[in-house]
Formats: sequence, structure tokens, C-alpha cells
Amino acid sequence: MADYGFTHGKVVDAGGGGGSSVLRLIGVAFIGLLLLIFAFSSFTTIRTGHVGVLTLYGEVTGQVLEAGFHFVNPLKSVHEISIQTSEIKETASVPSSEGLVMGLDTSLIFHLDAAHAASIIKDVTPPYEDTLVEPNLRSAIRSVTANHTANALYSSAREQVADQIKAELEGQLGPRGIVVEKVLLRDIQLPLALKQSIEAKQQAEQESLAMSFRLQKEKQEADRKRIEAEGIRDFSRTVASGISPELLTWKGIETTENLSKSPNAKIVIIGNSKNGLPLVMGGQ
Repeated sequence: MADYGFTHGKVVDAGGGGGSSVLRLIGVAFIGLLLLIFAFSSFTTIRTGHVGVLTLYGEVTGQVLEAGFHFVNPLKSVHEISIQTSEIKETASVPSSEGLVMGLDTSLIFHLDAAHAASIIKDVTPPYEDTLVEPNLRSAIRSVTANHTANALYSSAREQVADQIKAELEGQLGPRGIVVEKVLLRDIQLPLALKQSIEAKQQAEQESLAMSFRLQKEKQEADRKRIEAEGIRDFSRTVASGISPELLTWKGIETTENLSKSPNAKIVIIGNSKNGLPLVMGGQ
């Protein structure tokens, strides 16, 4: 073969394997980032007054975390739910036993038992207050008020009605882990005519009680005066029965003797009175 003067040589790789090193570095950094994300996602904090319910791929595990800092499986999700005391206010038109419709403002004070948090997350559409508590509160209010008259609801039976509503709610919500603390009847709005009638009746009852009190007081005063008069009469009888002419004569003698010893000027008339006692007429 003819040699045309070209020089044969080798192709030299200027990179010297640097590209594969960069790829390895990127891979290590990516893995480190994943590990860092994994580490951070393994920790969670539950706020005060709440508990955390764990789920795995949408299924409730039943594990409940108390308030504080926790290490959890990063594949699990944490659902916080409050166990603090809460209030629900309800304004409703309710019937009385006479069929009258009244406006009733009610407050329910309650909290969730932490032991039932997982079942609430699993079985009740959130928020559970709207799904479970409010409907039962409205039902209990109407059920209880229908057994009482409007007059009783407006006056004497308010505490009794509140206690009955509380008892009914405890039967309905207690098994679900909702603790009913108190039911308050804040206000009752009666039809105007009925309200005026009730107020007039209550005013008449108060006036009757006031009159009875005054009559009782007058009677007590009359009894006091009668007893006082009897005492004075008995005293007079006792004193009168103990006074004799001899006692009066003796007291007269004592008095005359004392006057005669007095340094003041006086005039003594002897034998003037029927009992023979001297008559003493004093000066200074």
C-alpha cells in the first residue's frame, strides 16, 4: 500500500471520565435530598387541645397522638381534631304543649372524648359538629319543649327544660364520644299577647304575696300589742293585790322621815291627813 504521507494517530478523550463523576454527584445529592425529606416528614407536632389521628393510604389506623412532638411513619397522614370545650349556639322556633310557637336561643357546651377521635374521623363527615351535634341539638330542643307549657318555659321550668335537653343529648351523643357539659337556655321569645298575659299574672301573684305579707305583719303586731296589754294588766293586778293600807302607812312614815332630815326649808303640818301622817310642804 502506498504511503501518501499521512500520519496515523489515536483519538484522545479530553474529558478523562469527568462526565460520569458529575452524574454520580447529582445522584448522591438527590438521594441525600430524599433522605432529608424523609427525615423531616417523619416528625409531626400536635397542637395543644388537639389530638392527631393517623391514617395509612386513607385508612384509619386507630392510633391517636396526644399534643406534643412525635416521630411517625412518613407514609402515614396525621389528621388533627380538637378536644377542647366548644360552644354551639342554636336559635330555633319550637312548639309548646299548647301548640304555641316560640323562639328559643340555646347554647350547648361540649367537647370530644379523645378516645373516640379515631371513630369520629372514620365514621363522621367533617366537621362533626355540623354533621352530628347540631341536628341532634335541634331535635332534642323540639322534643323537650313540646312537653311543657309556654308559661312554664318562660318562668319556673327553664332549668328543668335545660336539664332534660342535656339528658336527651347525652343519650344520643354520648355513645359517639361527645361529652355534653351543659345546656343553656339564653332567651325565650313568646308571642306578644301571651307574654303580656304571663307578665300580668306574675305581677298579680307578686301583689298577692305582698298583701299576704302585710296582713301577716299586721297580725303579728296586733298579737304583740295584745300580749303587751295582758302583761300590763297582770302586772297591775299583782301590784294592786300586794298593796295594803298598812304598807302605804309605812311608806308614808319613811317618806316623812326622809323629808324631815332634808336641809331644805319646809313647813310640816301635823295631823292634817286622815291617816295621821304629817303634811310636809317643801320650800327650796
